[in-house]
Amino acid sequence: QVQLVESGGGLAQIGGSLTLSCTASTTYFNILSMAWFRQAPGKERELVARISKSDVVSYVDSVKGRFTISRDNTNNMALLKMTNLKSEDTGVYYCCADVSLARVIEGTAKYWGQGTQVTVSS
Repeated sequence: QVQLVESGGGLAQIGGSLTLSCTASTTYFNILSMAWFRQAPGKERELVARISKSDVVSYVDSVKGRFTISRDNTNNMALLKMTNLKSEDTGVYYCCADVSLARVIEGTAKYWGQGTQVTVSS
């Protein structure tokens, strides 16, 4: 069982920055694809960004140019650097991981974190 723990959430100002981290308890982190999802109350869960084991990245259109996903295989971490934050970025952000990039993309990854709240002020 791989455990994922998110951190770095909190309150940010519009136009501000915040960096989320996801730490995985596994010895095979290097073969996992990782992603960040977010969900606001009453809204559907949304794939925000993903990164494959080969460092291929992709973003939802609404965050392109503002968010950057990266991975640190030495420290078993996936990071989401968020800049120029908007009110619409508010939500609970979840880290997920799977050996299958396809399952990560479709939201059926085997491993999920507990989530971290991100609130962007009006």
